[in-house]
Amino acid sequence: MDSAGGDDDLKHVRLTGYGKRDPLDGPKGEPIWHQSPLFKNGAYEPGTISERETFLPPVKLDPGWDGMANNAVVHKSSTEQLISEMQNNPPRDRMHMVYIIMMIHGVAILIPWNMFINAKSYFENYKLDQGNQSSAALLDYKTNFMSYIGMASQWPNFLMNLVNLCCQCGGGRLGFKIVTSIFIMIIMFAFTVVLAMIDSSEWPETFFWITMASAVVINAAVGMYQNSMYGLVAVLPMKYTNAVILGNNISGTLVAVTNIIVLILSPSKKTAAIYYFVVAILILMIAFDAYFLTDHSRFFRHHTELSNLKKKELKEKSPNQEPLIKVLAKSFGRVMKEIWHLAFGVFFTFFITLVLFPAVVSDVKPMQIKMHDEYWTAIFCFLFFNFFATLGNFATEFVRWPNARWVNILVLSRVIFIPLMVLGNFRPELRTLSVYFDHDAIFISSVILFAFSAGYCSSLLMMYAPKCVNLNDAPIAGMIMALFLVFGILSGINCSRVWGYIIKLG
Repeated sequence: MDSAGGDDDLKHVRLTGYGKRDPLDGPKGEPIWHQSPLFKNGAYEPGTISERETFLPPVKLDPGWDGMANNAVVHKSSTEQLISEMQNNPPRDRMHMVYIIMMIHGVAILIPWNMFINAKSYFENYKLDQGNQSSAALLDYKTNFMSYIGMASQWPNFLMNLVNLCCQCGGGRLGFKIVTSIFIMIIMFAFTVVLAMIDSSEWPETFFWITMASAVVINAAVGMYQNSMYGLVAVLPMKYTNAVILGNNISGTLVAVTNIIVLILSPSKKTAAIYYFVVAILILMIAFDAYFLTDHSRFFRHHTELSNLKKKELKEKSPNQEPLIKVLAKSFGRVMKEIWHLAFGVFFTFFITLVLFPAVVSDVKPMQIKMHDEYWTAIFCFLFFNFFATLGNFATEFVRWPNARWVNILVLSRVIFIPLMVLGNFRPELRTLSVYFDHDAIFISSVILFAFSAGYCSSLLMMYAPKCVNLNDAPIAGMIMALFLVFGILSGINCSRVWGYIIKLG
């Protein structure tokens, strides 16, 4: 700048500072010239331009787009500021597409389990029924098929949940695990359909063990899929975790309705099995496509990036590098300390549910209502349970009571359903213990309340857990809850056989 221009040149120059305040303003809003020795007794003495410049902050003359862009980069380089901006400006879930996609994934997760238990009559009365030629082993397989299929399904499910929880490879690996799991499920479903079409009357025991082996492989994939999904959805708002659980219950309802329709339309149980095996494959393919839509959703990317920024912020505050196993142990310990009561709650909810359903509920026979056993079980066991569990799950969208601190009171109260079911008309052909609840209305009412409370409690617990920890710990909380969910299922199924012995003690 040439000083020959004097003060007149300054009128045509825009001075742009780095701060938000006008660089010509002092701390109290007065002109910065007031701080200059040239400002005496309220009067300004011009002095020279070089003297004035010593009191000015750094300036840029008309910085242009490049300078403004550089300023913006500096302005947004703070991790904390980015987190704050993302939390205050979340994207909108347009047409609830992300919610629907998560619900479809929930449907796909429980399709294998629901397919096997709804095929109860197909396996017990068609594939494993050899009449008077049945061996003692085959009779055991037939009588306790629900317990066997439960153990073959839930042990690998539990173990893969545990492996997935301990082998954390970062959020980007969850998508690969989900896709791989779905591919394995589709291949094994195709194998199961082929197995159903083959005449196995000459080798029923071999068929039983092949079926158990296929259940093991399918549910190992389901375990990886389920645990990864709960870890993935944990970074989203609470209702999206509920969407997965809602899909779980809708899955059972869809399969139960399909089963009833096929029982009415087709006399062939073989055709019935093939029908809903194919339905299961189609639903899994939809879920596969839905995953890619989820992965590219702006809404999903926003919350995932927010979670990653939280982790980055935590690392910046704790720069010391520790071994991965030590970091994981600390993370799990910290999260468990905060959600242990919720982990117990989800365990006990599914323990009580699976200790009775389907092993006990499916073998309670009607006393007053005249209905064939197949239709009775299909309607009042599988359809009623899944439908009212779905309603209980959906109810949490409107009512969330009690809160996370007191929810286990409701969970523990569900133990009342054990005597209501076991002391009803459970396995009348085998029991010696008296039937104390001998009216069908008691059983039907119990199933409705039992199912509704199962859906309601499981939804509350799974939604509460990720929100009781820091955002960066939410995926771990979701995976821990999924692990305890499966552990509850596994424990309940393994204990379900005890009722068969208790009813013979009378």
